[in-house]
Parts: sequence; C-alpha cells; structure tokens
Amino acid sequence: MVGIGAKPVRVGMIGYQFMGKAHSHAYRDLPFYFDNPLKPELKAIAGRNEKAVKEAQEKMGWESYETDWRKVIERDDIDVIDIVTPNHTHAEIAIAAAEAGKHIITEKPLALTVDEAKQMLAAVEKNRVKHMISHNYRFVPAVQFAKKLIDDGRIGRVYHYRGQYLQDFIIDPNFPLVWRLKKEVSGSGALGDIGAHSIDLARFLIGEFSEVTATMETFIKERPVGEMTGGLSAKGDANQMGEVTVDDAVTFLARFENGALGTFEATRFAAGNRNKNQFEINGEKGSIRWDMENMNNLEVYFADDEEGEQGFRLINCTEEVHPYVGAYWPPGHIIGYEHTFIHLIDEFFRGIAEDYQPAPSFEDGVRNQMLLEAIEQSAKERKWMKID
Repeated sequence: MVGIGAKPVRVGMIGYQFMGKAHSHAYRDLPFYFDNPLKPELKAIAGRNEKAVKEAQEKMGWESYETDWRKVIERDDIDVIDIVTPNHTHAEIAIAAAEAGKHIITEKPLALTVDEAKQMLAAVEKNRVKHMISHNYRFVPAVQFAKKLIDDGRIGRVYHYRGQYLQDFIIDPNFPLVWRLKKEVSGSGALGDIGAHSIDLARFLIGEFSEVTATMETFIKERPVGEMTGGLSAKGDANQMGEVTVDDAVTFLARFENGALGTFEATRFAAGNRNKNQFEINGEKGSIRWDMENMNNLEVYFADDEEGEQGFRLINCTEEVHPYVGAYWPPGHIIGYEHTFIHLIDEFFRGIAEDYQPAPSFEDGVRNQMLLEAIEQSAKERKWMKID
C-alpha cells in the first residue's frame, strides 16, 4: 500500500494507444502495491483525435484531455511528462518539457538520430530534471535476478551473449503500411522497435559494446497504406500502396568492452513467435537463459554442481528474495508484462522523490541510439563499426 503522507506527483501523458494503456495502468496500480514516496495523479492526456483521446481519457482514468500536447506542457498543474507517441515526435516534446521544468519519461527508442538524442540529453541536464527511457524489460524480476547473479560472480567471466527478439505481427504482406514501417516516423524497423530492447538488456546485464557488424533486410517492399488501431493491430486500404522504408529483420555480431562476444537477431518475420524476447549468457562458471514468453522463469547452470547433477535448473522467480515480487502474491503466483511498467515507474518516482537520476536514463538512450546508428551503417557499408 502507498505510504502515509505520500506526496502527489501530477502526470501529463502525450499519446494514448498501446504504450499509453501500459503506462496508465502502471500509474493507477503503483500505489496499490508499492510504498513509494510519491503518489501519481493522472491530470491530463493528449492526442490529436479528439474523439479517440476523450474515450481514452475516460477509460484509463485521466482527469482531462487536450488535443495539443503543448497545452499539457504549459499547464502549472503538471510535474511529469510521459511521452508515448511515435518516435519522430520524442525530441521536440521532450526538449519543450525539459525547458518547462518537467520531469520526463519517454518510450524507446529515445529519438530518430544520435544528434536528436544528444539534444534531448543536453536539455534535461541543463534544466536539471529527472529523465528515464522506458526499457521495461530491465524490470522483470527474473532479469533483475540474472543481473545479481552476474554481478555476484556466480557465472564468472562472461564469454558469450546471445540476444533474440522474434515477432511475426507484420509477416502477412497485406499488413498495412503503418507508422512503424516508415523511416521518417520510426527511424528504423525491427532494429529500433524490438532490437533496441535486446541492446539495452545486453548493456544492462554485461556492459558496453565496443564494435558491431550487421546485415538487414526488408522482405516486403510495398504494403497497403493504413494506420494502427490499438496494440499491434492495424487497418489499411488495399487500393492504395506505399513503400516500406525500414528493415523487417536485422542480425548483427558484437564485441563488448569486457571481451565477450555477442550475437543478436531482431525480426518481425519469425512465424509463430508472438513476442519471443530472449537471451542466453555463457560464462566461465555457468550460464543463464531467459525468455519473455515465460518471464517469471530463469534457467541457470553452475559448473561447480556435483558431477551427475549438472544441468540447467529452472528458477521460478516469485520468492520474496527475488526483486519486486514481494509486493504482490505468495510464491508461485506469477506476475505479467504489465507489472514491468509498474516497477519502472516506481524507480522513476523514487528518483524524483529522493533526488537521484534513475536508470535507464536519457544517457542510456543516447548510448543505445549510437548502437542503432552503428548497426544500420554497418549493414550499409558491410563492415565492422567501432562504438565511440
């Protein structure tokens, strides 16, 4: 339950669809589960379509709505700006919010380009506001526990990191040409949409990249023009076709500063894989595996187990010793995708209340953006790219 005397923090959200739903749920449930020093007040939500944003405001529990995001930033009764709009709008909104003295959380990737990302970081640092990028998979209890095992030296020196993010929601060639398939709006395709999560998890778990080499492919070159209708669903016009200008799939190799090797794959053309975000880490003393489609479970192998008893063991990360889950249910009563956002918001608000910079921050966003750009450049030039 929320702590006695928790201070209100007034939130304005720009956008209202898929991630808007996830973030709104997190704000509403945070005080129920976590003793956070701040209590969210859902003041205003913004979107261009008045009918749709009004419906979202009423359904998701916001006090008011605006059809111009600038009005939300200008309001004196807003402390935090949450950006859940398409990627090409992040920089303008975030910079304006920082200049207005608002704390900021934004969806990933941080921006369209490294230059935009650096401008955003400069703005939040200049105006001394807290900032966070919504890489929610860091906040899965099993992932947090994997981080602890690595930091405690349980698998020793890391040799290999394998990251995959596999989806299939656009595999139908008749799936519409939505904003996620337009470079001028999204920046990249599978690379920035889902590969960005794999990159952030790798940086979080084992450290910084030193160089990458990549290949990318667009399998379907034209699609019916259309728009998103909620979640990952869309509708289109079969009589009007448009060009796909982003990648459908990317694979890349990496070297890390600690000497580990990495292999990565991100695709939205892996039939039968709805949301398979997974990694395997191999070290000198053991290995760790995780898969988002079974997010509560962590597979671990320790080389010092007795001979005849060695093998991967399955840990259901729902015991009170595991991060976050003590706030929920008895052991074995699993939590879900939506709870990762509650954990992320909990960390964001603690950073505001206790005056520290929570992570992942805009600095992480810049580092991730540098990797996205290097991977795309490597695929074009067919060579290794060093990360500066």
